[in-house]
Amino acid sequence: MIENRSKYTQLIKAEAKRLGFMSCGISKAGFLEEEAPRLEAWLHQQRHGKMSYMENHFDMRLDPTKLVEGSKSVVSLLYNYFPSATQREDSYQISKYAYGRDYHFVIKDKLKELMHTLQAQIGDINGRVFVDSAPVLDKAWAVKSGLGWMGKHTNVLSKKAGSFYFIAELILDVEFEYDHPVTDHCGSCTACIDACPTDAIAAPYQVDGSKCISYYTIELKEAIPASAKATYDDWIFGCDICQDVCPWNRFSTAHNQPLFQPDPRLLEFSREDWEEMTQEVFAEIFQKSAVKRTKYNGLQRNIRFLDS
Repeated sequence: MIENRSKYTQLIKAEAKRLGFMSCGISKAGFLEEEAPRLEAWLHQQRHGKMSYMENHFDMRLDPTKLVEGSKSVVSLLYNYFPSATQREDSYQISKYAYGRDYHFVIKDKLKELMHTLQAQIGDINGRVFVDSAPVLDKAWAVKSGLGWMGKHTNVLSKKAGSFYFIAELILDVEFEYDHPVTDHCGSCTACIDACPTDAIAAPYQVDGSKCISYYTIELKEAIPASAKATYDDWIFGCDICQDVCPWNRFSTAHNQPLFQPDPRLLEFSREDWEEMTQEVFAEIFQKSAVKRTKYNGLQRNIRFLDS
């Protein structure tokens, strides 16, 4: 059995690398004891705002064995999305992760291929693939699996790659050799806390989601609070401020995924181009983009809020 664990671990990590994942770490599936009181307190303090879905499936979020029957391992994977070029600084901004094709589809295809390879090589195994699509505490599992540490902005940080990457998981009924957490390297730095314009980083390692620009521009379906405007920057879909100022992101390197390349027009858009965008142009440029989450009307609402 020990020999099989080693063989399976080498197999999955080699296949993950072949499919373009930056890193692969593995943890034993089980109850996340340290996360339970944190999640409960976060919800009790209403830091999820109007994201009522965060209150659902509390037990499943903390224990993958309740999500996937018979599961023994959580395989965490990182996929780079850091772009080689960014938008004009004098324009409205969208998060870098949304520049190209919707990551859900790109990464899920790779996860399915990884699963098929494992089934072909190992045999009768069961499990599920996840990419930000189910009640899985992906950042907690990435940290537990040694892929990085939880930064003060609550994004997972890697000494080699910073934080501009997606996190995905396979939850499987297979035993592997398990990885271990790494140490925290934020030190005394408070760059992310100091830079957040809405004070969403309430304290080191604590984010009030109801104050985050990403929440305002994507999750919140009603009017954005007028009180947020005084501290608002030019973001109309998501926000990268806390990541942009993080010293560890000096080590970010550009991805090589063609599907994540933006429409060239996006990088050249002026504020006027955004303001005058028609629904037809929106559909053309963001046809397969994560920006479709906020829809054309939502994007226009975000622009009008900044202009009002």
